[in-house]
Amino acid sequence: MEHTNKPASPQRAATMRWLLLATLAAAALGCAQHGPATGAANESAAASEAPAGGSAPRSADAGEQAKADLGVMLAYEHRVRVRLPGDKIAARAKAVQDACTGGKFGPCAVLGMDQSGGDSPSARLQVRLVPQAVEPLIALAGQGEQIAERGIQAEDLAVAVRDNAMRRDRLRREHARLLEFQERRDLKMADVLTLSERIAEIESQLQAAEQEAAQQQRRISTQLINFEFGTTLGQESSSEIGEAVRDFGGIVAAVIAFLIRALAVLLPLGIVGGAFVWLLLKFLRARRARRKAAGG
Repeated sequence: MEHTNKPASPQRAATMRWLLLATLAAAALGCAQHGPATGAANESAAASEAPAGGSAPRSADAGEQAKADLGVMLAYEHRVRVRLPGDKIAARAKAVQDACTGGKFGPCAVLGMDQSGGDSPSARLQVRLVPQAVEPLIALAGQGEQIAERGIQAEDLAVAVRDNAMRRDRLRREHARLLEFQERRDLKMADVLTLSERIAEIESQLQAAEQEAAQQQRRISTQLINFEFGTTLGQESSSEIGEAVRDFGGIVAAVIAFLIRALAVLLPLGIVGGAFVWLLLKFLRARRARRKAAGG
């Protein structure tokens, strides 16, 4: 059996070409539609992610930006009063002190501590620490629900810092001029001595200004907390009643002692006064009797 290859008809070839062109056109149209949509989706996703990524730094710097806008330099001081059972005061104050000295929440220094025992124990603690350690240390002291009172006050040191900076700048310029003048060769001995005294005075003032600037910067960059640990209101009331009962005997004894002392003071005066009155009455009676006798 013989197989013969017949050439394709012109109509069939034209039809195949049109089908191929239609397929390519449809594919190109689909790519054109999906391309912009995908780009727009990516752009919208990037736009939605951009604020989320940048919101944290902006919120973190909001407070500092507000201070910069106001032009203030604040030195903060906190007051925290904690009430808890008397037998736990010493341990709690010691825990706060150890957390501060050990730098548990950040750099911290204990400036003072007072503690008393007895029926009404109490403790006081003053610390200076970095701002990020304030809240954790207060939470450690209060343990959440034992903070009876809390207050905060701030002092604006912007004017003081500015004035001190101007003063230091003026002292530095004057010090530099005096040093230049001191290098002259035509100065007399008296002038040299006067210059030396003035330079020493300027250096002393400049050192004091530098120390003041360091103190101001320390107060601005750190914060002060005054802790007061006391007993609960129930224990405080019972301790006051017990103290009054204990003082009862002392008060009675003090009153009796006062009366005895008063009697000791008034008794001699009463004796002397009584004798004087008796003598006066006796004299008046004798005088009256003489008058009657003379008249009779």
